Amino acid sequence: MKKIILFVILGGMFLAAISGCNKKSKTTGKPIRIAVEFTTHSAGAHIANQKGWYKEEGLTVTSYENYITGMALAAALSNGDIDAAYICLIPAINARANANVPIKIVAGVHKYGYGFVVNPAKVKTIDDLKEPGIRIGCTSEGSPLDLLLHKMLEKYHLDKKQILKKVRRMNPQRLLLALKMGQLDAAFICEQFPSMAEELGLKVFLTAEDICPDMQGSVLVVREELLDEHPVIVEKLVRVTKRATQFINEHPQEAAEIVAKGLQIAGKKIFPVKAIDMTSKLIITPGSILKSLTTRLVNTIDINPQEIQKGIDTCVELEYIKESFKAEDFIDLRFLE
Repeated sequence: MKKIILFVILGGMFLAAISGCNKKSKTTGKPIRIAVEFTTHSAGAHIANQKGWYKEEGLTVTSYENYITGMALAAALSNGDIDAAYICLIPAINARANANVPIKIVAGVHKYGYGFVVNPAKVKTIDDLKEPGIRIGCTSEGSPLDLLLHKMLEKYHLDKKQILKKVRRMNPQRLLLALKMGQLDAAFICEQFPSMAEELGLKVFLTAEDICPDMQGSVLVVREELLDEHPVIVEKLVRVTKRATQFINEHPQEAAEIVAKGLQIAGKKIFPVKAIDMTSKLIITPGSILKSLTTRLVNTIDINPQEIQKGIDTCVELEYIKESFKAEDFIDLRFLE
């Protein structure tokens, strides 16, 4: 009898040890810092963060920071303070080419996600943009929205010099407020702001899909050091991103409620801090987020290397970067297989 009891105790200890080892193997140990954009472009990351999925995968996330634009996030990447980021493709290309930031794309996040918003009383046709009194807004040169502005002028054969001289440069939040207050008649803005603009009686005149079919919107990038030394962490990040993307597509209403709440909170502690006063005043509703997620973005982690190359070459064409480089040197999609 004593032998049986001893056997049971030792067996239990053995199973506990195995269980503990398995549990320990799921923990990465190395802390990571994640950054996102203050938009629905990073919806999957917002959902994963609020649901605790990073922790569930054993990832130790020591910081999760929101940046007002992809350009601001790209600048932060150059400081080396961020290990992984959900960022628009064009700023990621700029960071790699102009600041030599050692990053690689490991997954897609979404396609499209940008719109040309107009005051329908002032702009009814594309030719109305030629009128001297029409005021147009856009984000800074080198941004995805500036790229779309140039592509729109090219597609509709508009005079670049005539149009560009009256373009006013602002961040997305300020563009929305300027449209609302009648200080602008049209503007290129990233989602969720075009969907929010429709709640104000404004109109989405063109979308990214209308101008650039198959356009890659945002991507998940990681520093090459993390990829080389801790591939398991990157694999887990991709897995969480896939899970969150599936959740958006399968449960859009719940996803919209989570993201709207997360963005409303994030607006009060955004980077750069000077933007906090403006973003904290925005009212972000689940309705506008739902429209953004379901009609303006195609949420998918799949990525087409040819679209990445097209983005790189367009950046050269518009002189955002000096030289082209191969997309295959900028991507590592092993964890999507």
